[in-house]
Order: sequence, then structure tokens, then C-alpha cells
Amino acid sequence: MKGLTKEQLVARALEEGFVKVGVCRPDAVPEAAGRLRAFLEAGRHGQMGWMAEREEWRGSAAALWPQARSVLMLAEAYTPDVDPLAGLARRDRGVISVYAQGKDYHDLVKRRLKRLGRWMVEASGCEIKVFVDTAPVMEKPLAQAAGLGWQGKHTNLLGRDLGNWVFLGAIFTTFELEPDVPEVSHCGSCTACLDICPTRAFPAPYQLDARRCISYLTIEHRGPVDMELRACIGNRIYGCDDCLAVCPWNKFAVAAREIGYQPKHGLPELAELAALDDAAFRERFAGSPIKRIGRDRFVRNVLYAIGNSGNPALRHVALRLTGDADPTVAEAAEWAAARLGSAA
Repeated sequence: MKGLTKEQLVARALEEGFVKVGVCRPDAVPEAAGRLRAFLEAGRHGQMGWMAEREEWRGSAAALWPQARSVLMLAEAYTPDVDPLAGLARRDRGVISVYAQGKDYHDLVKRRLKRLGRWMVEASGCEIKVFVDTAPVMEKPLAQAAGLGWQGKHTNLLGRDLGNWVFLGAIFTTFELEPDVPEVSHCGSCTACLDICPTRAFPAPYQLDARRCISYLTIEHRGPVDMELRACIGNRIYGCDDCLAVCPWNKFAVAAREIGYQPKHGLPELAELAALDDAAFRERFAGSPIKRIGRDRFVRNVLYAIGNSGNPALRHVALRLTGDADPTVAEAAEWAAARLGSAA
């Protein structure tokens, strides 16, 4: 390999816009496979069948690419400028998770990873593979092993100098790098993230049952949401930030540097969103991660929010969709209309 120091690599990554960098071995988290197996056997992945399909790779970074000698884990901040929980009181508006209010992070983070990766290849002659969220890579355990932070009781990564508003990217490389010291939990006795969860999606600290998580229900779950959970969703129409927003370590959160994460969608009116057809949905959310769930699932979420609004004036909006071509949308519209009828 050509000459390339870890210090040079870290400096270059920070120049690219990442806020923290760490290194671990591909086999640094041997317990990950067992944790994943227990999660899957308990059925806590819900409809996310892709988690089981590539379980061997997901449970072992070393199995994913045996030639890799080091894993470079990188954090990119998307810290919001305002309190993301404030919009929950605006019941005629839809609340979108902070990470999805701007451009699609997959594109922005991967672009930065590729630039850094090309520089690594040119500087050292190594081989690389870059990953952002969509590959069978358990980024959060690897990031903890690389010293970026730890998985909190809400199972998300947080750091004493990061907070928890971060995206993670990974570069697997054949280049041998000195690993960093793994981080340990500093959650202490705090249970703020567990206590605020509207659906009680955490069976225990550091454990998540995705089937009850609002982020899962509004993004990954297909078909009708269980009746007992619909009211808990409130006006959250894509994702949920409650457990992230209350973490005390966010007082040390670093500011977002990427202007692409600036909000484009704000707090849109539910009545306006309910009227979107497929073409209008695609146009409105072009370049956004929201686009991937499709119009039907999105409007289903909007109708749940309308039903939870307590505003009888929105009942006519729901009634217009009771004959929608998508049966899940039609059922959600009937539920919302009935709920608002009762409110009236």
C-alpha cells in the first residue's frame, strides 16, 4: 500500500463535511449476530423481511466482504434548528421526521463517502466499498465499536460530543488502519427516551419492538395499522422524533453543515396532503426520502392524522377518500370520518 496515515484520512473526512470519524475491525462486534437472531425470532422486525433475508451478512461485517481489513465509520449531523416536538400541537398539520424534511440523506451522504473513498484509493491503492443505510450493515454497533458514540436506550446512536441527530456512513476497505477505542454507554439512569414513546415501543432499555414504533408504522408497515395504535400516532405522517428530541445529550449536538438538510416541507396542511394523487405526490416529494413509501401509504398516514385532529371541519376531507382505489386508504378514510363524526 502507498503511504497514507490515519491522521490524514481523518482530516480529509472532516474536510468533506463529516463531523466525526472512527475505525474498527470488521469482526469488532461478534455479539451482533446473536442480538439480531433474537430480534428476528421475537418477530420484532415486523414486515421488514429484508432484515432476515441477509441475516448472515447483517450479523457479521466480516462475512459481508471478507477482504476488508478495516471499517471506517463516519457521522454526519442533521441537527434541527427548532424543537421538532413543537409541531405535535398543530393538529391540522402533518409532522414529518427531521431527517426527511430536506433532501434524501442517502444521496448526500453517499456522494460524500464516494469522494472520500476515491481519495483513499488514489492515496493508498486500497480497495473500498461504501454503504449508507440500504446495505445489510449494522451501522450503529459498528459506530460504537469505532468510538463514535453508543447505542442509547432508544437504540439510536448518540455521542457526548454529537448528540443523536446524525446519519451514519461506512467505508469498508482493504487498507489496514489502527482501530479506535470502542465507546460505552453513558445513559446512566435516564429514561427520557423510553418514557416519551407514545406507543411504548421499547420492551426494555436498549431494546426496540419495531412493530410498535411510529417510524416503522408510518414508513415500513404496509396495510392498515392496528386500531390500538392509530390514536397514538397523532399527527405524525412520516417518522417520529420523540425519543431523539428528548435526549439530554443533545445539548452537545453539533450543527448541521449540509444545507440540503434544511426543511423544505415544514408543517404542511393535512387537507392539502390528503388531496394528492400519485403524480402530485411524486412531484411534491421528488428528491425526498418520503417519495419511496408511495402515495397510498403516505395518504393513509395523513388520514390517521386527520382522524386524530379532533377537528370536525376536516371530516369532509376524509369522506372524499372513502371510495379511494386503494383499500387501505379507503378504510383509513372511513375510520377518520367516523372518529371526527364522534368528535362532532
